[in-house]
Amino acid sequence: MEFTDKSLTCRDCNREFTFTAGEQEFYSQKGLQNEPRRCPECRTTRRQSSSGYGQSPRQMFPAVCASCGVETQVPFQPKQERPVYCSDCFSKQRD
Repeated sequence: MEFTDKSLTCRDCNREFTFTAGEQEFYSQKGLQNEPRRCPECRTTRRQSSSGYGQSPRQMFPAVCASCGVETQVPFQPKQERPVYCSDCFSKQRD
């Protein structure tokens, strides 16, 4: 199948951008059926904003490690019936 460059309009900034033949071939190889609706700059901005950049830090809760007894902080509210481990002990539990 032969691909040719297409001119598309970004849904966020309304600027025209080129959906190149190479990008179209890549989309086809990956089984992607929809054309991109955002320009590369808006895609990057959206990706960064959804991955946590610029957002407030997670709320951390104090806890005591059930294995070594060290005080630590975890990103969830600990429950009495479930053990909580510090990062070192948690890594050892997983091995």
